[in-house]
Amino acid sequence: MTLIRWHQRNPLGDMMSNFFENELGDFFGKRITDPAANIVEQNESFLLEIAAPGMKKDDFKIHLENSVLTISAEIEDEKKEEGKNYTRKEFYYGSFSRSFTLPKTIDLDAIKADYQEGVLKVIMPKREEAKLETKKEIKIS
Repeated sequence: MTLIRWHQRNPLGDMMSNFFENELGDFFGKRITDPAANIVEQNESFLLEIAAPGMKKDDFKIHLENSVLTISAEIEDEKKEEGKNYTRKEFYYGSFSRSFTLPKTIDLDAIKADYQEGVLKVIMPKREEAKLETKKEIKIS
């Protein structure tokens, strides 16, 4: 006989979790999760793109340590609405952090970043030695 561990789910807890994760996130108009990243190898460089619409250039921090590139951001938002018989004030805080281990072929001193139209672009040029490397097929004798 096989014993199976069973946990009864709390439907009220699931409902509240879904409410706070979905409804309030949409209510504030901003939900921050780990943003999507694209990495493209080009002839002269690598291009890292992070999709982060609605943010400002100053929200980002880019840090390089021991060939690990870390991109992080923090957002603070406050909404205040006043009416004749009420005042509503809401706060939102969100953050993310993504880390990427860079190959040895990257010229760490020449990395540049630019943020336009909701996309953070990090250009990581290859070192001169890496550009000269060629691919070849080795025949087995």
